[in-house]
Amino acid sequence: MKKMFIVGPVDVFDDVLAVMGEQVIAHYGDDFVRLYRETQDLTRMVLGASGDVFLMAGPGTAGLDACLGSLLQTGEKVLIPVSGFFSDRLVAVAKGSGLEPVVEEFEWGAPVEPERLRRRLASEKGVAALAFVHHETSTGVLNPLDEIVGVAHEFGVPVIVDAVASAGGVPVDVDRLGIEFLVTVANKALEAPPGLSIVSVNKRAWELMDKGGPRNHGWYLDLRTWRDYATRWADWHPFPVTLPTSVVRALHTSLLRIQREGLDHHFARFARAAEQVRQGLRAMGFSMMVEGRYACPVVSAVWARPEFPVAEMAAYLEHERGLMIAGGIGPLKGKIFRIGHMGKATTQEYIDELLAAVRDFLRMKGLA
Repeated sequence: MKKMFIVGPVDVFDDVLAVMGEQVIAHYGDDFVRLYRETQDLTRMVLGASGDVFLMAGPGTAGLDACLGSLLQTGEKVLIPVSGFFSDRLVAVAKGSGLEPVVEEFEWGAPVEPERLRRRLASEKGVAALAFVHHETSTGVLNPLDEIVGVAHEFGVPVIVDAVASAGGVPVDVDRLGIEFLVTVANKALEAPPGLSIVSVNKRAWELMDKGGPRNHGWYLDLRTWRDYATRWADWHPFPVTLPTSVVRALHTSLLRIQREGLDHHFARFARAAEQVRQGLRAMGFSMMVEGRYACPVVSAVWARPEFPVAEMAAYLEHERGLMIAGGIGPLKGKIFRIGHMGKATTQEYIDELLAAVRDFLRMKGLA
């Protein structure tokens, strides 16, 4: 098996892996509902949230689709700062619900500037929401969550936070910041397998959704559908569809481990792994695309060296050493590579093996 250093999914820990190998269980009834509710509570712990949390079958994009389509009516404006591949995808998701994206463009690799959003909200009339990516994994940038949310709330505008690649890796503090909608997934910093989109919805979000006319953007991804089942079918089936029960069990197991570890130690594990890898790569002549406070500890984006194509190194690592890293995407293809610091990639064994393999590749090229 190859060891994964990509930006998700991750190599899960053995206790999570063991649960995935057990017999599938039913998606309703006392036992699973108890597990589902415990998993919701553990997720609230990680997110700093006390409101509703839904575990939706699907990728993170499904959760973002649900938030945009449930909050906004066709034709309404949503401000989206674009600074990379996944914030650009947010624009496409908004268009898919017939919304009018108001795009504020930033350079790839640069953080979103709250002051520019403040000016745009002051000049652009009729903006009904702000949707943005917290950690833009295409560049490794961690955007300033507190400041961006604060700017939106200055104008009374609700926020939809794409925390797919940040929640669980850094604090997000939903309640403290009053974040109306936040979306993450099981398979990145929560260190479980793919299959679940996690959506946090606070009280103000429900008040906004319950106002105005209908949002004819589907049934499964309408958050009011999920609320309806969570209320009317609360005792045995508090969700509208069959959930991937093995993935819920695996997420529950991972969250219990995070709880035992303690959130501060969990976050520190990511930061420690990122710093070790970055220091090791710098010592070999590589430079980071993002430095300082905006460099997210979950993913490192590293500039390619001019002496060889980055794809050559990636192929060597994968086929000769059994280690998978991620390349650049969009305009950064061939210019950077990306390394994830999640799951087993945070362990000393994985870190040492990765750095040794990169060093051996450089020696093979006569560069070390």
